[in-house]
Amino acid sequence: MNRILEERKRVALVAHDNKKAELIEWTKYNKNILRKHQLFATGTTGRLVEEAIDTHVTKLLSGPLGGDQQIGAMIAEGKIDILIFFWDPMEAQPHDPDIKALLRLGVVWNIPIASDRSTADFLLTSSLFHEKYELQIPDYSKYVKRNNF
Repeated sequence: MNRILEERKRVALVAHDNKKAELIEWTKYNKNILRKHQLFATGTTGRLVEEAIDTHVTKLLSGPLGGDQQIGAMIAEGKIDILIFFWDPMEAQPHDPDIKALLRLGVVWNIPIASDRSTADFLLTSSLFHEKYELQIPDYSKYVKRNNF
């Protein structure tokens, strides 16, 4: 099963509190590219990004209140193409299980994920970011059949 990522990507932006400033700086630096795509973000991050680059961001709940899970659901539904998640590896988060679930869903559905600035830079400057791309979705039919889903 495959899915086509259109030229205009649906990008989710997430950042832990200690990484918000870094994500905002990154979005400012890349605003001309990001403005061409549809942006989604959790709570405060969405408001900060929207103000920083003066473009619409679809804002979901804050991460601890379910925003991470909302984005995870959108990934599972094929409504998010790319996840940019600047997470803080040095501090435990009260919603760590939600974060792990979000990252897991990104991998399950094989979407590009950047968890730091250098990876986000590489992702954004890839020619694949700017054109249609055929996303290979793993075949989970044997798993579903085995577990009677």
